[in-house]
Amino acid sequence: MSPAEWESLCDGCGRCCLSKLEDEDTGEIYFTDVSCKMLDSCTSGCKDYANRFDFVPDCVVMTPEKVRTLPWLPPTCGYRLVAQGRDLYWWHPLISGDPNTVHEAGVSVRGRVSGTEEGVPDDKLENYIVQWPGQIPKRARLKRRPKA
Repeated sequence: MSPAEWESLCDGCGRCCLSKLEDEDTGEIYFTDVSCKMLDSCTSGCKDYANRFDFVPDCVVMTPEKVRTLPWLPPTCGYRLVAQGRDLYWWHPLISGDPNTVHEAGVSVRGRVSGTEEGVPDDKLENYIVQWPGQIPKRARLKRRPKA
């Protein structure tokens, strides 16, 4: 797969750009609804993807090797699905041909972010733990796009 083809597996949901907490004793990962400062919560995309490392040096570059080892990737992640040999969902832009279906299916972070990492201190993140980023919305689990 070429780098451009690999990159196209990103569905643009923005879930991986949410702050996460890890229980040091159990290793369990908890998502929050607090985002990276570079996430545009209206589009669920990065504000400056090409230059993101200038602002967030520890932003993760998804590679086939890394995807297999990142326990916090959401279950809907295109990278994760392909690495597991599974098919992409109907709402994935590569399948639907429409980048808005990720929002239509309720998978994206659009309208669900409480704040950014700049506005929420690390010691308050536990107050922002949410379950939805680790779940697959009912609409997204459908076999095909619902009729309007």
